[in-house]
Amino acid sequence: MNVLVTGGAGFIGSNLVRLLRRERPHWTVVNLDKLTYAGNAESLADLRDDKRHVFVRGDIADAELVASLLREHAIDAVFNLAAESHVDRSILGPGIFVETNVSGTQVMLDCARAEKVKRFVQISTDEVYGSLGATGRFTEASPLQPSSPYSASKAAADLLVLAYGHTYGMDVVVTRCSNNYGPYQFPEKLIPLMIANALEDKKLPVYGDGQQVRDWIHVEDHNRALLAALEEGRAGEVYNLGSDNEWPNLQIVGRLLEILGKGRDLIAHVQDRPGHDRRYAIDAAKAQRELGWSPRIAFADGLASTVDWYVKNRGWWERVRTGEYRTFYERNYGAR
Repeated sequence: MNVLVTGGAGFIGSNLVRLLRRERPHWTVVNLDKLTYAGNAESLADLRDDKRHVFVRGDIADAELVASLLREHAIDAVFNLAAESHVDRSILGPGIFVETNVSGTQVMLDCARAEKVKRFVQISTDEVYGSLGATGRFTEASPLQPSSPYSASKAAADLLVLAYGHTYGMDVVVTRCSNNYGPYQFPEKLIPLMIANALEDKKLPVYGDGQQVRDWIHVEDHNRALLAALEEGRAGEVYNLGSDNEWPNLQIVGRLLEILGKGRDLIAHVQDRPGHDRRYAIDAAKAQRELGWSPRIAFADGLASTVDWYVKNRGWWERVRTGEYRTFYERNYGAR
């Protein structure tokens, strides 16, 4: 099988590419990434000489490029992970989120339809459901009530994907996952930001009272679910992905400090984000039942291994913080 992964130099995408190469070694993985601030070619350095991993720098909104890749590599399936994904950035500048997450997805769908791609998997987020109260969990039947420009753009993309399935008979699947953590995550997100700051003895900024609750899943478990959605999912369906693992942000930060042997005096409460969702929780029973998938990595083990990765790969996240990582592509691929 030949698959196209968009956003494959990002956090979830680079881990997915690596999992596909490991779990499906006979597949060819074409990796399309624009290498914006969160796309890091250095995260794929170990795959440079892998002939079944084809990296292409480009934009999902470039219809000519997308169509040519689908044709040239006879793509059977698409994993669409390419997205602007940081809520804070969407509050500051919503336009690029609409351009990439909505218009870019529409271009991908048109090209996939024209080239008769067999399955289109849209990777989305639990944030499209909005915020929960103290009880209950999101199911696939929960209403879409996005709270930020980011989540609104993802909800719009989801609806486009499902509409293409209904209108044109395309084989589409949508997955909505809870908060991911693990290696290669851009250090503006909660867990890697707190680890990096603590390692540098900098203050750890916590929004508001820090009691916002998130359901955490290791990126490896998420990506195994994406592979299962491709191979076992029913066309036109939505699958929620989570690991029934809810934690308040402040408790996560405290646990990270414990693992690193740092004091809680590094915590600094800052003004809360506008429209900050209070709680997310995912009911993943449908995915477990229909995809034959369940999360394997216990949170205590996953968190410890994640901290260990950032400790051992300090050069990676230090280059990300300084922007030096953006020279990696030109230095290693520019002359090719």
